[in-house]
Amino acid sequence: MKHYRQEITINSPHRRDYINITSQVQNAISASGISEGLCLVNAMHITASVFINDNESGLHQDFERWLEKLAPEKPHNQYKHNGFEDNADAHLKRQLMGREVVCAVTKGKLDFGTWEQIFYGEYDGKRPKRILIKIIGE
Repeated sequence: MKHYRQEITINSPHRRDYINITSQVQNAISASGISEGLCLVNAMHITASVFINDNESGLHQDFERWLEKLAPEKPHNQYKHNGFEDNADAHLKRQLMGREVVCAVTKGKLDFGTWEQIFYGEYDGKRPKRILIKIIGE
């Protein structure tokens, strides 16, 4: 069995953002030379997520509104975690959206349904953050 590891870095200029990383993941699969296997994609930061969903801006706005209702950024003093950094809400949002995805690789391509795309969710941005892509297979 072969394996391949790659990191990509995201530096969103926004505190919160949803970035489609599907093409970067597919490029890593192509570089790996693995045609059949599994691909793990995970955010390497505790205030970011990786998830699969539709690439539709209205849906991304719905995520934002939903997450802000469940874990509002302000007032900062509502969270015991806040102190050095005011990012407790970002930790909670990450818990809701998830840390990683595992995708099937078939014939060297992501084996996805019609509308499925991989997204990086940023909840405490404005600094570089890493995403791990790990591919195993033949």
